[in-house]
Amino acid sequence: MRVEVDQERCVGSGMCALTDPVVFDQDETDGTVLLLEPSPTGAHAKAAREAEHLCPAGAIRVVG
Repeated sequence: MRVEVDQERCVGSGMCALTDPVVFDQDETDGTVLLLEPSPTGAHAKAAREAEHLCPAGAIRVVG
């Protein structure tokens, strides 16, 4: 699986970083999503899919 993020689309809600801080973080300047682990496995893969569904801006995409 691969995680992709669109920082231009991100509104900085922080749901991704709250869902899995190993995979996602937020930029200190503007709060937009930062992708820390583009190929998560195990429980982190499941959390990445959850973050994709929770993102209000649709800025997260999980492929595979």
